[in-house]
Amino acid sequence: MGRALGILGTMGRALGILGCCLALALPAAPRGSAIRPRRQPRPGGPSADTTCKNRPLDLVFIVDSSRSVQPEEFEKVKVFLSEMIDTLDVGERTTRVAVMNYASTVKVEFPLRTYFDKASLKEAVSRIEPLSAGTMTGLAIQTAMDEVFTEEMGTRPATLNIPKVVIVVTDGRPQDQVQEVAASARTAGIEIYAVGVDRADMQSLRIMASEPLDEHVFYVETYGVIEKLTSKFRETFCAVNVCALGIHDCEQFCVRNGRSYLCDCYEGYTLNPDKRTCSAVDTCAPGRHDCDQICVSNNGSYVCDCHEGYTLNPDKKTCSAVDVCAPGRHDCEQVCVRGDLFFSCDCYQGYTLNPDKKTCSRAITSSLVTTEESCKCEAIAALQDSVTSRLEALSTKLDEVSEKLRAYQDRQQVV
Repeated sequence: MGRALGILGTMGRALGILGCCLALALPAAPRGSAIRPRRQPRPGGPSADTTCKNRPLDLVFIVDSSRSVQPEEFEKVKVFLSEMIDTLDVGERTTRVAVMNYASTVKVEFPLRTYFDKASLKEAVSRIEPLSAGTMTGLAIQTAMDEVFTEEMGTRPATLNIPKVVIVVTDGRPQDQVQEVAASARTAGIEIYAVGVDRADMQSLRIMASEPLDEHVFYVETYGVIEKLTSKFRETFCAVNVCALGIHDCEQFCVRNGRSYLCDCYEGYTLNPDKRTCSAVDTCAPGRHDCDQICVSNNGSYVCDCHEGYTLNPDKKTCSAVDVCAPGRHDCEQVCVRGDLFFSCDCYQGYTLNPDKKTCSRAITSSLVTTEESCKCEAIAALQDSVTSRLEALSTKLDEVSEKLRAYQDRQQVV
């Protein structure tokens, strides 16, 4: 009986150790990552708020082995890596680990697809040798994005939503541009922890690390105490992530905040005073838009429009008066006359506007003579007739005289 109890006690301790290994949770994806947690119902179990949930992780260590790191100090770094591996639930379907070594060059010691058990990982870590001079931290992070965080090298597909995490360990100041590279990595969904030792530049650590900085930036005075960070990371990776577990009451977007959380809203919405629910933003409220004339709300955003008689300019914000007499904008047959906002039609000389106010017809001229003018015309006509008669009579007499004169001349010639 006593032997049986002893066996049961041994099994209990083994199960306790296994339970501890399976109790690791993952840090939340950074706020700037492409994946946003969806609100989920609260779990019904009584231990949902306290149990450390285990989820897989693609974890890459990037360690500085430049000349400033002494051989015995680099051995301390390898001890730190081994102790970190011991705290992780390592496996092909759980947490995968890769290690990169850098100085002026970068070396991928082993990618995520190589080892899936702790013993093999720790053996591979023990064989790592330091490189040389230089501290090309930006190049190391870029190499991690290009050569390690790929499906070919063992990173799980994005559809599985496996968090990608980098832990950078350095004792110096980067000798290349790290700010833009780190920002690109964070935008790609990689969560970055920065560990500084001794002479490490704190500003550089803060530039490369993810938010919130007080949870992603660590500093130790010497490599001799770096192993103390193991417990810090254990606390970080085992902290209950209420956003990932869905045990929050945010209407739209949960943001991890240390061991607690904050609520946020999607674009086009604003957080209500209760700090939980969201309301659509009135994007057309004064001061919220830059439309020249009319603002039209459109699914959390807005578009601009113009009053009648105006048209929207290419900048999609300002308006210009419409040329109402431009071809195709009016229906006048002959002449379009511009007004402030409208137009009227007119006709060429010799034409008159029809009742439809659009088309034109040739004008008809009429001679209207008064009675007085008519009388004057008749008197003039009578005088003209009298003069004509007299002229005709005079012409006849002249003809007669001319005839008599010729006859007289003829008689004289005969004599």
